[in-house]
Amino acid sequence: MRAVVHDRYGPPEVLRLEEVERPVPKDDEVLVRVHATTVNRTDTGFRSAELFISRFFTGLLRPKQRIPGSEFAGEVAAVGAAVTEFAVGDRVFGARSGANAEFVCVREHRIIVHMPAGVTFEEAAAVPDGAILALACLRAAEVQADRPGRRILIYGASGSIGTAAVQLARHFGAHVTAVCGTKNVDLVRSLGADEVIDYMQEDFTKNGMTYDVVFDAVGKHSFRRSRRSVKPGGMYIETDLGFLWHVPLLILLTRWFGSRRVKLAIPRYAREDVVLVRELIESGKYRAVVDRVYPLEDVIEATRYVETGQKTGNVVLTVGSGDPTQIR
Repeated sequence: MRAVVHDRYGPPEVLRLEEVERPVPKDDEVLVRVHATTVNRTDTGFRSAELFISRFFTGLLRPKQRIPGSEFAGEVAAVGAAVTEFAVGDRVFGARSGANAEFVCVREHRIIVHMPAGVTFEEAAAVPDGAILALACLRAAEVQADRPGRRILIYGASGSIGTAAVQLARHFGAHVTAVCGTKNVDLVRSLGADEVIDYMQEDFTKNGMTYDVVFDAVGKHSFRRSRRSVKPGGMYIETDLGFLWHVPLLILLTRWFGSRRVKLAIPRYAREDVVLVRELIESGKYRAVVDRVYPLEDVIEATRYVETGQKTGNVVLTVGSGDPTQIR
C-alpha cells in the first residue's frame, strides 16, 4: 500500500510517499481502507520536533512512527474474528496514528465509529482531532452542560480547534465570543458564536469586557496580555506550552497567587468524544470546517500550508490511486 513516511525530523520535505506493507487486522481489529485523512498542527509539530520535549513521546533521535497522520475516514475492508460492531463495507471515521496511508488497522473499541449519514469522507476525516482537543479545553475550563451561561472568549476561533470549540461551547450553553480575522467573521458567526470580534479591527484586551474563560485555541496569545479580560475567579486556557515553556510555571503560580488561573488542557483521546460529536452532526448542531483538500501526493504542499498558520478549519488529504513515486 502507499503511505506517507518520514525517517527523520525536519521540514515538510522530509516527507515522501513509499510502498509499505499493508497491515493485517488482529482478532479485535478493523482494517480501514482510508479515503480521506488530514494534516493538522499536531502532525506538523511531531514531524518537525521543534519542541524537543515531544521527542520523548515520538522518538529521541528519529520518529518511532514512520507514517504520520492521526485522523481518517473510509470503509471497512476487513474485520478480525472477534469484531462484532463493524462489517466489511461500513463507512467509518476516527483517530489513529499512522493515518496518512491507504489502509490503517484500528482496534474495535478504540477511536473508530460509524460515519453520520450525508457526510463526505473529507468532512468526516476533519472531525476527530479538533473536536477532541476542544472538548479537553472546555472541560478544563468547566464549560459543560451542567454549568450553562458561562461566558467564554475563544481566540483563534477559525482554526481546527477553534471552530470545534465555538460549536461545542454553544452546545453546552455557554455565551461565546469568538475572535478571528476579517475573512472568517461570517463563517464563525454561522457556527453559532454570539459575538464575533475581528482582531484586525479591534483588540479584545482593550474593550473593557471580561469573561469567565479566555481560551487561546491557536497558542498565539498570552496570559499576560489577556489577564485583564479574565474575570476574578476566571480561567485562561492554553493549548501548548507557550514561549520558553512558560505555561506550566504560570499554572503553578496562579494556583497559589491571584484570583485568575491558568490551565493547560491535556487531551484524553476517547471514543465517546467522537460519538458525542457524531450525534451532534446527525442533529445538525455541528459541522466540520474544511479549508483545502489535497491529494495524498501533495502532502508536502498541504503541510506547508498548515504551517503558514493561516488555515481555516482543517486541511484534508484524499487517498486514491496514483503513482507511488510522485510527491509534491
